[in-house]
Amino acid sequence: MSVIHRCVRGAHTPCVWRASRTPRAASRHRPAQRGATPGATPGHPRGPAATILAGGPAPAPRWTHADLPHRSPHDSHTVWLARGRHARGAAEDVLRRSLEQRKRSRAIDDFLELPEDQTAPAERVFEARWRVDETVTVRSRLSLRPGAADGQEWVLVAEAEQPWRDEWPSPAALFWPEDPDAAWDRHATAELWLREINPIPQDDKETRRLLRNAVRGGWHIHVVVHEAMTTDERGRRPVTRWLPPGLRHRVVEHRAAPQQLRGLNWALRDSGVQVPRGGAVVLPGSPAPDGYEAADFSVRAVFLDGTEPVDLVDAVTRFAALPRPLPDGAEDALTALREDWHLLTLQEELDRQRGLVAMYAEALEAMTKSRDLYREAAERAHEALTAYQETAGAAPAVQQPADAPVASPLQQLTRTFERLKGRAPRPAGPSGERE
Repeated sequence: MSVIHRCVRGAHTPCVWRASRTPRAASRHRPAQRGATPGATPGHPRGPAATILAGGPAPAPRWTHADLPHRSPHDSHTVWLARGRHARGAAEDVLRRSLEQRKRSRAIDDFLELPEDQTAPAERVFEARWRVDETVTVRSRLSLRPGAADGQEWVLVAEAEQPWRDEWPSPAALFWPEDPDAAWDRHATAELWLREINPIPQDDKETRRLLRNAVRGGWHIHVVVHEAMTTDERGRRPVTRWLPPGLRHRVVEHRAAPQQLRGLNWALRDSGVQVPRGGAVVLPGSPAPDGYEAADFSVRAVFLDGTEPVDLVDAVTRFAALPRPLPDGAEDALTALREDWHLLTLQEELDRQRGLVAMYAEALEAMTKSRDLYREAAERAHEALTAYQETAGAAPAVQQPADAPVASPLQQLTRTFERLKGRAPRPAGPSGERE
């Protein structure tokens, strides 16, 4: 049993430190008990009453995401998702310092690092909560795991109590530091950056391979921009900085030099899109979302002179609003956020304890009813046994069946001679042999 010390802050309540005893270890990674039926009625052989009758405590009710109605993992209009890789150093140390700073500045209400016995092996998990628009609560969960290459991969999922709005702060910017030298903004599977310009490779085949692999999984929105001419310092800054905060860390910007247009469009022919000279296009991804038309997400001209690319920002914003399936692996992260949340406010903890009390009361009532039923059944069985014994003792003795008629002495003597006759040896033949 581990003890978590954390500061719990409600929307309008001071910070309250408490020790939370958590007997379970990594509940979301533990296989379900065989034969258990979630939500079984108390008193049912598979419900909490049966657990108590068997000698164990009643199972604690799992707290769902803000006790909201059940949501399908595909109901993601309230969800913000991102994935990346921390290239060097201990990412958990960076997260601790950054979250502490965000908490001191009141950018977030509170955060929690789960103990190692509450997570999967080699995984570190951080939870944080904050409010947007003063009243809308956002809960978020970031998990760290060793990456296939150098560094640590991270998955960040956040969910608000209302549909997500792009003008809200980026959860990645609240978890990670925004220093230019920070190493958390790498693409998880490719040598790409989330906050910088990614030059298109000089080799056309390498460009094709890079773009094809980068769009897989559906975690990021990829934008390809072609420079009509060599740009100055103003044009060498990412155009993604003009995007709303909620989109900045979900978009990867690729930049092609003036002489690369032909090779770039050759590399993109399998995706069904083309980049206009001096323009840009939002790649459809794999698979392409419903409602995607290349012409609707192609921008004919992007002026790289430091002015806001209004048409490109509009295209990216519209693309982000298209309905799309959850990225690969996002369903597990979203389920963990909704069903294995630990950072409770004081009110949520009170509601949880009330739920425990109600559940134990139902289990006790079910056990009492079961005890009464067992007692009544035992009394009826005892009465039936007593009545049977009394009936058996008062019944008359059973008459033995009459013996078969006794044979007369003459008949017995005749039968004896017949048996002896059958055993007598046969007389010998003329040759002295018996027949």
